[in-house]
Amino acid sequence: MSQNLSHSSQTRKHVIETEHGVVAAQHRLAALAGAEVLAAGGDAVDAAVATSFVIGVLEPWMSGPAGGGAMMLWRAEEGQAHALNHGMRSPGALDPADYPLSGRGKAGDLFPWEHVEGDRNVQGATAIAVPGVVDGLGQAHERFGKMPWGELLAPAIDHARSGLTVDWFAALVIASCTRELAKDPDAAALFLEDGQWPTISGWTALAEKRLDQSRMADSLDQIARHGARTLYDGDLGAAMAKDVQDKGGSLSVADLQAYRAEFHAPLDFAYRDARFHVVPGLTAGPTFRDTFAALETEDLGSAPGPGPDSYAAMAAALKGAYARRLGSMGDTGESPAAPGCTTHFSVVDRDGNMVAQTQTLLSIFGSRVVSPSTGFLMNNGIMWFDPVQGRPNSLGPNKRCLMNVCPVIGEQGDKLFAFGASGGRKILGAVAQLSSFVTDFDMSLEDSFHAPRIDASDANQLIADDSLPRDVLDRLREDNEVAETKRTIFPYAFACPAGVMRDGTRNSGCTEIMSPWGDAVSEDMTKDI
Repeated sequence: MSQNLSHSSQTRKHVIETEHGVVAAQHRLAALAGAEVLAAGGDAVDAAVATSFVIGVLEPWMSGPAGGGAMMLWRAEEGQAHALNHGMRSPGALDPADYPLSGRGKAGDLFPWEHVEGDRNVQGATAIAVPGVVDGLGQAHERFGKMPWGELLAPAIDHARSGLTVDWFAALVIASCTRELAKDPDAAALFLEDGQWPTISGWTALAEKRLDQSRMADSLDQIARHGARTLYDGDLGAAMAKDVQDKGGSLSVADLQAYRAEFHAPLDFAYRDARFHVVPGLTAGPTFRDTFAALETEDLGSAPGPGPDSYAAMAAALKGAYARRLGSMGDTGESPAAPGCTTHFSVVDRDGNMVAQTQTLLSIFGSRVVSPSTGFLMNNGIMWFDPVQGRPNSLGPNKRCLMNVCPVIGEQGDKLFAFGASGGRKILGAVAQLSSFVTDFDMSLEDSFHAPRIDASDANQLIADDSLPRDVLDRLREDNEVAETKRTIFPYAFACPAGVMRDGTRNSGCTEIMSPWGDAVSEDMTKDI
C-alpha cells in the first residue's frame, strides 16, 4: 500500500434510522431510484428491479443486463426467506478445445488458472457466458412485484439517455482498463476518447463529460415494453447473440431461449440465538454456513465489540471454510489480488420485506466487449471455469458457473438484516464479519460497517486493517502471516459491502464507508432530493 496516504484523515458515513423503506447501493442515484419506487408504494422487489437496472447504467463496469448473480428475499407476511439463483452458464456450443493452454504457467486477473492462448477465457467474445440477471429480475417481479414492470425501468432509461457522468472516480476506473477496452472497437467507442485515451473531465468544477449510452437506453426501453424475456426470446436477444458470434464467441439464441433463473429453498441454519438464510448450490452460501459452524464452538466474548480472540477465531473459521470450499466445490482457488466486477445492494420496505441482490460481470468491464446492437457491456463468465480438463470445475458446455456471491438474510429476535458485498473471494469474509458483529456483539449497523475487518482469502497471508488495535494484530500474528494495510478508495484491500437492517419497525442502511458513490437512501428522503 502506498506510503503517500494521510495518516490523520478519517472517513465516516452517517446512518439514519427511519420507519420508512431504505435502499443501500454502491451508487447513490441507484439507491435513490429504488427509494423513489418505495415512496410510490412499491414493494422491496419493485425497488430492487429499479435499483438493479439503474446501477447497470451508472456502474456499467461492475454489472448490467448481460451479467448474472443471486438474490435473497425475505417476505415479512410469510416470515419466510426465498433464494433466487440467476447465475451465468457456459454456452451449449462451447468447445474446450478452443481454449488451449499456452504453457506459460499461471494466468493473472482473478483466477490462477493455467494461462490460455490469447486469454480467450478472460477477454473477448470467447469469454462470454449466458447472462441471467434480467430473467432473474423478471421472475422476482412476476412473483412478488406490485408496480408495472415498465415503470420500474423508466429511471434506468432516463439515466442512459442522459449518459453516465464521468467524474474523477469513473475516470479512474476507465483509466485502469484502457488498454483492454481499446481492443474492442465498440467498447473503445463507448468508454474511450478517440478510441484509445481514457475519458476524463477537466480540472475545473464546471467541466463535464458523459458517456453516450443512447443505444443501451433503446435496449432497456425494449425490455421495459416487452418484458424480461425479450432479452432471451425476442429480437433483442437475437441481435445480442449475433453480435457475440460475429466477434468470435459461441453464445447463441438457443442458449438464451433455454436459460431460466431458478428459485430455490434457501440454505437455512441456526447460529447461537440467530438464524441465517443464504443461497444454496454453487455460491458462497455453503461456505458462509461452514464459517459459522466453526465459530459456534468458539468463545467470542461479548459486547461492546470483537477483541483479539474473536478476530483470531474468525480468521481460523474463514481459512477452514475456504479450504473445504476449494476441496469440495471444485473451485481450485482464486487470486485475492483483484476484487472483480461485482456490485451489491440491499432493500427493506416499510412492511419489512427485504432483498439482498449481488450481480456481476465477473472481471472489471467483464469481457471488455460491447454488443453494438444492444449497447450492453458483456460478461466474461467463462473465466469462472478451470481450463484444465478432468477437474470438478473444468470448462465445458452448458455448465453452471461457481460464483463467490453471498447475499444473506439474518434474523435475531426482532432484528432482521440483509447483507452482501462485491469483491470476489473477499466477499465471504466481509459478509461473515458484519453478520458476526451484529449477532455476536449486538453492534449497530453503523458501528458494524465502520469497524475494521480482516481478509482471509489468501492462503499465504492474512490481510488486516491497520486501524485494528495492536493487541488484535499481535494475536493474529500468533497463527498467521499478517500484512497490514489501509482501508482506501482505490485499490480495495477488502470487500465493498452494502446492507440494511430492521430492528422492530425501525429501518437503517449503510454501504462501504470508503466507496465514494455508495449510499443508503430512505424513501422519506426522496422528497428533499
